[in-house]
Formats: sequence, structure tokens, C-alpha cells
Amino acid sequence: MKIILTSSGLTSEKLKRKFIKLIDKPINQNKFLLMFGVRNNEELKYVNESEQELIRLGINKNNITRVNFAKEVDLSKLNNFNAIYFCGGNTFYILDRIRKTKLDSLIKDFINKEGLYVGVSAGSIILGPSIEIAGWGSEGDSNDVKLIDLSGLNLTKMSIFPHYKPSLKKEIKEFKRKISYKVKVLKDGQGILIKWHN
Repeated sequence: MKIILTSSGLTSEKLKRKFIKLIDKPINQNKFLLMFGVRNNEELKYVNESEQELIRLGINKNNITRVNFAKEVDLSKLNNFNAIYFCGGNTFYILDRIRKTKLDSLIKDFINKEGLYVGVSAGSIILGPSIEIAGWGSEGDSNDVKLIDLSGLNLTKMSIFPHYKPSLKKEIKEFKRKISYKVKVLKDGQGILIKWHN
């Protein structure tokens, strides 16, 4: 299992070094799935920035397959890749769509087979036991898809709170009191590495 959970992507030199160290072969030979659920041009702008981030690290643009799960996804075409870079967005919408497109099973199988997963914001939150934290507090996502089952993919034992800043400290303390699992706060530019062999 090789997972990098981030708040804002591979935006620090430390995270970039960890990422490159985890890649099995020369970086320009790796094939990536860039996963996102884009509903408008504003969200697409962030996806394009993420793709440029990967290209600047040395990844060949032709080795990046973009997967917009806001549309139907042909799972049979998503094979022969070395890493997943999972973008952010509205966490409730994202979890709902990956369930409906069966991408949740693909992600779980890939990670359990030692594939490298990089999560950004919501892409980090969905791997935990629950996504409830995504809607918590003054800056939480709205559950506009009316998602009832807030269970995450349960590939980590903690919930990630991205985009943390000191003004949200009280809200996080309140959230921690009501749940039984760990919460890890990440400021933009920060990330956490989870690595072990099955």
C-alpha cells in the first residue's frame, strides 16, 4: 500500500521528493490515471493545474489518462497504469459518482495491489472510514446530492481534514469529540505518507 494524502496536491518540495521516491520506474515511463468529477469550467481549471503539476515533475503528457467520472466510465479501458492522482472537489458528489461508476472497486483493488495513490483534498478524504468531516463546520461541502451513506473507502483508519487553518481549530475539536476514529489536519502544502506491504 502506497498512499500520499494531501491538502492541495504535490505543492511542496518535500511531497514531490516522496512522490518521486515511491515511483517504481523512471518517472517519464509511468502511466497515470488523473481522476476527477468536473461539473463546470471552474472545476476544470483545477484539474488542468493538477495535470501541469504532474508534467512539471517529468511525467509524459501522453502517459496521463484523464478520467472524468461526472460522465460514464468504461472500466475495461482503465488498465496498465502505475499511479492514480485523484483531484478534489465536492466530497459528497465525488463519493456518489465513484460508487455509481464502480471506480471505488477499481481504486481499492489498485491500492491493495501496491499501486501508488495520490489524493488531493476530497481525494484524500474518501479513503477514510467516513466522509462526514467534509461537510463539517463553516467551510464544509454541501451535501447537494443528498448522500445518505457517508462511509468512505475505509483504506485508512483516519479522516483527513484538508485546507486547515488555525481559525478552524475549535470546529475540529468539536468534530473529534463526536467520532471514534482519528482525524489528521493538513494545511495546504502538507501531506501524509501511508506505506506498508500487505
